Amino acid sequence: MTEVAFHFGAPDKLAYTCRLLRKAAGSGARVVVLGDARSVQQLDTDLWALAPTDFLAHCAEGADDSLMQRSAVVLVQQLPADLPHRQVLVNLAEQVPQGFDTFERVIEVVSHDDADRAQARGRWKRYVELGYAITRHDLALKGAN
Repeated sequence: MTEVAFHFGAPDKLAYTCRLLRKAAGSGARVVVLGDARSVQQLDTDLWALAPTDFLAHCAEGADDSLMQRSAVVLVQQLPADLPHRQVLVNLAEQVPQGFDTFERVIEVVSHDDADRAQARGRWKRYVELGYAITRHDLALKGAN
């Protein structure tokens, strides 16, 4: 069954996601990031702005198959069935995505923003309704601020 984890209290959701992606890719994980157009575009920009020693091979949906196969991170606005990676899904979207259960792990990143927290509560409730156990990570307690 897919492991679901919520990372609560990210002071900057996209900056935290960049750090999370560096850590995941550094451990050899292949990651898909799902978000709206603005988030995906900004994350792409942020990943290109990393220091050369921190660079992550990444691409966006629509890239050719060979590039997607070689990229540690794939940025998408929807989950197509033919994605090459099914290890980790980082969900930045407002809803629980259809097809999340085809991944080994799902990570939900939640900021301090009240609207973001309210949407996260809805996603948490949906995962529980579907029978998933959830791991909670409070970033404030871990010093991720």
